[in-house]
Amino acid sequence: MHKRYLIIILAFIILAFPVLIKAEAINNQFKVAFIREGFLWTKINGTEEKITDVAASYPPQWSYDGKWISYQKEGLVEGDEQVHLGLWVYNIDSKEHRKINYSGNNPKWSPNENILAFQMEGGLHVSDLNRYFDAASGVADYNWMPDGKGFIASTGSTKKPDGWTNPILYKISLNDFKKHIDKTKNAKSFFVIPNELSKGDVKILSIYASSFEFSPDQKWISFIVSPTASWSMDSNILCVISMDGKDFEVVDEVILHLDNPKWAFQKNLLGYIAGGGRIVFGFKNKDMKITELPSFKSLKLTPPNFAELGFTWLNDQSVIVSRVKESDWSNDSNKRPKPSLYSIDITKNKTTKVTTPLEGVGDYEPDYFPKINKISWIRKTDIASESGDLWIADLDGKHATNLIENVGGYSIYSR
Repeated sequence: MHKRYLIIILAFIILAFPVLIKAEAINNQFKVAFIREGFLWTKINGTEEKITDVAASYPPQWSYDGKWISYQKEGLVEGDEQVHLGLWVYNIDSKEHRKINYSGNNPKWSPNENILAFQMEGGLHVSDLNRYFDAASGVADYNWMPDGKGFIASTGSTKKPDGWTNPILYKISLNDFKKHIDKTKNAKSFFVIPNELSKGDVKILSIYASSFEFSPDQKWISFIVSPTASWSMDSNILCVISMDGKDFEVVDEVILHLDNPKWAFQKNLLGYIAGGGRIVFGFKNKDMKITELPSFKSLKLTPPNFAELGFTWLNDQSVIVSRVKESDWSNDSNKRPKPSLYSIDITKNKTTKVTTPLEGVGDYEPDYFPKINKISWIRKTDIASESGDLWIADLDGKHATNLIENVGGYSIYSR
């Protein structure tokens, strides 16, 4: 009798062993920084570890070499009763927490070295992780240049007695940023955005420019122009401009807080979710589109009666979308539609369902990681939920694994 049980146990171990080996191999291919219940955590080599003991804020971000994590943490400053979101970095090897500044927002790592840029009180600052230095003033939003030698940045519009001023785009050099020199010499204006932008029947005031991204050949910059704060919840304009500032084009209407426009990997294809109207007005008028540059030919990928909530590029020929059936908004979260992931081959116009979540949950925020050739997503109960489970799978949805439970925001570094 005991012998039979022993054989059964051995058989189970033999059958499970390849699965365990595969799971361990996957865990060793990447590192995850994530927020859980307001604290910063990591998962490295398959082991979860709580990193902070006070509230940390999303999003954590990996440095270019995967040795540092930037995060924000609430704290008080001596002599000031106001709670600030301090900017910190954490070294995964030494376990050191290092404060960059008592306050800082919108942090972004350099694409090729351990230098962290951030904004504070309208200023753009740069830190070498020991000190921070002023880079520019009056910045509304920014992004690193692909070579890490400077920034593309914007100023916001201000209201004057005779109307709103124009937002302006700048290129900012990082030459000698550690030296106390006149930083205005490093900033060069290269485009003044028109006061109003229109696309079809949609017209907005140009107040802010944000979400700067570079095309694969680095000849174009995409960005979003937004009107005043409340208005921007319903309508914004996606634009592109050439690197020399000579060619400016309006692309389409988009909304914020759904998913950012993204370029393909090698071709000048700009993907985005087109359509206006905040989600609480209904899960509708949200179409996956791709615009090719410089021809500006656009392709709509969403079939009738469906809407997209997020997407990621897999390669220059295909994307994965988070898709729902069109529906009105319901105050009952259980009656809101739950998305599944679909893969779309844009050359063959072929769509394949990738995930089938259980009833009551949906798959949101798809992402693709080329180095490990895997997709990830958040599976949660509702679009308004602040946390869910982080899943990872092959591109076709096979070998899906619930990687981390109860994630409120995350960043993956693949080796």
